[in-house]
Amino acid sequence: MATVSIKEVAHRAGVSVGTVSNVLNHPDTVAIATRRRVLSVITELGYVRNDSARQLRAGRSQTVAMVALDLANPFFTDVMRGAEIAAEAGGVNVMIFNSGEDTARERRHLDMLGGQRVLGVLITPVDETNNARLDRLVERGIPVVLVDRGSGSHERCSVAVDDVLGGQLAGQHLREQGHHRIAFVGGPFSIRQVSDRHTGFTAALNDGPDVRLFSTSNLTVAAGREAGQTIAELPAAKRPTAVFCANDLLALGVLQEMTTHGVSVPRDMAIVGYDDIEFAAAAAVPLSSVRQPREQLGRAATQLLLEEVNEPQSHEHRHVVFRPDLVVRESSATKVTASAKRGK
Repeated sequence: MATVSIKEVAHRAGVSVGTVSNVLNHPDTVAIATRRRVLSVITELGYVRNDSARQLRAGRSQTVAMVALDLANPFFTDVMRGAEIAAEAGGVNVMIFNSGEDTARERRHLDMLGGQRVLGVLITPVDETNNARLDRLVERGIPVVLVDRGSGSHERCSVAVDDVLGGQLAGQHLREQGHHRIAFVGGPFSIRQVSDRHTGFTAALNDGPDVRLFSTSNLTVAAGREAGQTIAELPAAKRPTAVFCANDLLALGVLQEMTTHGVSVPRDMAIVGYDDIEFAAAAAVPLSSVRQPREQLGRAATQLLLEEVNEPQSHEHRHVVFRPDLVVRESSATKVTASAKRGK
């Protein structure tokens, strides 16, 4: 069935195209009799206006885009949920894209979004320090807000969490539990969050305990299992009695390997993760974790974006930093044995 055009509606109703447009968009400006006649023709012909085309002609859509780093990680789905809540409250829609930590894929998304004339872009970039495409979006009048990333740029807002503090919270907790052989599992360190969490963690330990680094190529459960296997196969006298992981997916992988190798958590090995995703509390051994305000990150980022869209002249770019909290559960709640404290 052919699509009915606004010109056909105008011709059938005996009015101008402008009058039909006013009936649809500004009905109070049209005489009641004319308005009724046009609406009757619209119903008769089954006319449906093309909002997408109308918005593009006006140079403005009603959609913001969100480019997530990894939708396989529940952390980002929670951030996305917060963004959708704020967008709905602001009367706009959200399109979701996933870079999958792939720079080339992220570039393709950004190139496409620049041509779509979206209202703005929320993004957790693969590389926050070197992304010319984000600069080009801003130059074209498309606001950009970094999510879960800090920004030294005066050209865009950012929303992040104090990850150095988060690492400190984990380190202080494990030290207070009496651990002297502690491991950090995470990587790559090119990801600022990993680097910041490690920095805070080691600062909290203050060169006291013996700290080992088990670097990973990514932040997945599989990477956690690989690191966990290496740790579990160490001689008991040299094995860390506590592990801090750069995110919960790694921590869940480490926990699985400890279970497989008969290493009791938390009696023989305490584990602390980061993010406090829903699966953390639901793990076989409920996982201690540094909690990030995930939905709040998404809401705050979207609110900053809409503020810039709606009030471009008065808007001032801001860099919002939230404070994380440590949630202690069974995986790290029991103090180590006296022999482990002595490093035996």
